[in-house]
Amino acid sequence: MLKRISNLFRGFFGLFISNIESKNPEALLEVETENLRKQVAQYNQGLASHAGLCERLMSQIRKLETDQQDLRAKTSANLKAGNNQAAGQYALRLQTVDRELTENRKQVEQAEATYRDLVKARDTAVQTAKQKIENLRATIGDLKMKRAQAELTEMASGMVSEIGGAGDTLDRLQTMVEREREQAAGRVRVARDTIDTTGINLKEAEQQALADQALADFAAKEGLDLPSSSPASRTPESKGKTMGPESKELA
Repeated sequence: MLKRISNLFRGFFGLFISNIESKNPEALLEVETENLRKQVAQYNQGLASHAGLCERLMSQIRKLETDQQDLRAKTSANLKAGNNQAAGQYALRLQTVDRELTENRKQVEQAEATYRDLVKARDTAVQTAKQKIENLRATIGDLKMKRAQAELTEMASGMVSEIGGAGDTLDRLQTMVEREREQAAGRVRVARDTIDTTGINLKEAEQQALADQALADFAAKEGLDLPSSSPASRTPESKGKTMGPESKELA
């Protein structure tokens, strides 16, 4: 039972982590990139140790080559001098050096070949990982763009639905506004038709007569002649003057 509960919790936790990873692929990619750097650093440390081994073998080979030349010279000198016993000892040591030199050379060749293979494997793995990382970066960028496009499309679709749903309301509102406008225009017409214009016309005529009289008085006082077309020029005094000659002619 405890094992089943533990598996259940691990399953929920795994789903939670997977959900977070799917929503944050860039963070996961950065983590994997950092892990790749660490792995390359550790791999390079191993390569450095292997390269150190190769250098030690090469140092031993150089030392053995020096010993080989020295022993060959001593063996030859003692042999020429007739010192066969010493020459034999040097010859034995020379054989041992020759065997060690041959073995070390084989080891160096193998170590160098292994080193080259390890470097090639590292470069290939790193290049492959970098290519995958670059592809993932491009894919993540496309994913972000697609998500943004999807959100904008969903928003646009929602707006179209809302605008379409509001069409009946807008039509009803337009009808109400038109009806109110027509009613207001009708009230204006009714109010205008009920205005008593008789008093207004009389008042206007009275104001015009007073204005004409004031103008006539001003012209008489100043000794000015008013135009004949002006009603104000036909004052009682001017009428009397006009009728005088006419009456004489008639007589």
